Amino acid sequence: MQKALILMSVALGLSGCAAMKQPVAPEAAAAPMARPAIGVGASAAALDQTTEAERAAAVAAKPAGGERALGTAVVALGSPAEQGLWVKSPLVVAKAKGRVVTESGASVAVDLLPGTGAASLSLAAFRALGLGLTDLPEVTIYAQ
Repeated sequence: MQKALILMSVALGLSGCAAMKQPVAPEAAAAPMARPAIGVGASAAALDQTTEAERAAAVAAKPAGGERALGTAVVALGSPAEQGLWVKSPLVVAKAKGRVVTESGASVAVDLLPGTGAASLSLAAFRALGLGLTDLPEVTIYAQ
């Protein structure tokens, strides 16, 4: 019984190898792949659905009276699929309105979202603050 199982495993394994060595048809190899509408290599402008007016309003927003500093965090670029102006951080315990301020003093109004692990900032907020998409800036997070 054990020999039969071993022989069957070897036979199945060898048949799989034979299938892998079959050449690809030339027309299949030359056929262009369909490119997704937005994918790898898409520009930040193409991925960011916020308008210039929305980003400008968020940058122009003045601090509300009574806002409090939640702390500082190093932020990475968040998922471009999640639109809007937001920051996710463990410093935030409940959804709220607030803003983030960079070390240089640039600020933008954002939605504060609870998060776990490393803090992240939306693509729109990165662009509104003039940050490079690969930057890891330290920001102070304020809640209203």
